[in-house]
Amino acid sequence: MLGDSLSAAYGIARSRGWVALLEERLKRERLDYSVVNAAISGDTTAGGRARLDAAIVRHRPAVVIVELGGNDGLRGLPVAQMKANLGAIIEHSRNSGARVLLVGMKMPPNYGPKYTTEFEGAYAELARQHKVALLPFPFEGFAEKREYFQADFMHPTAEAQPLVLENVWRKLAPLLR
Repeated sequence: MLGDSLSAAYGIARSRGWVALLEERLKRERLDYSVVNAAISGDTTAGGRARLDAAIVRHRPAVVIVELGGNDGLRGLPVAQMKANLGAIIEHSRNSGARVLLVGMKMPPNYGPKYTTEFEGAYAELARQHKVALLPFPFEGFAEKREYFQADFMHPTAEAQPLVLENVWRKLAPLLR
């Protein structure tokens, strides 16, 4: 799991985050995978790219879930830069033999229609280009429900983590052989 605060369980106990719940589900389903949560709050695609090679060498993953880009967007970084970093992460992961699930993100409308459209479309474009699985938005089905988010309205509450996991699981399960 290469991600940012959304996967690092920001603001809640790490054991209640969706990545910890994923590990529990894999055990329940008797799937022979272990989960390494290499998510860091505040991380950008550049940070993830810089950390990836060491993580691949150390953990030799069969599957890499990439949940990065939100912080790039919140900082207004160029979408082209984010795409280049995510593309490199995907390529390095696949070259190591790992299957990849790319988790997309959306930006708030105050970033303007041009930026938000380009940002969101980058994930679909990367998934098509690199032929990897895509979860367009991890908050699908509950993003508009205030009660599922912390006071910042960006980070999901502990109660929302099972919903995130279900969204991830739908796209991840086919990659687990």
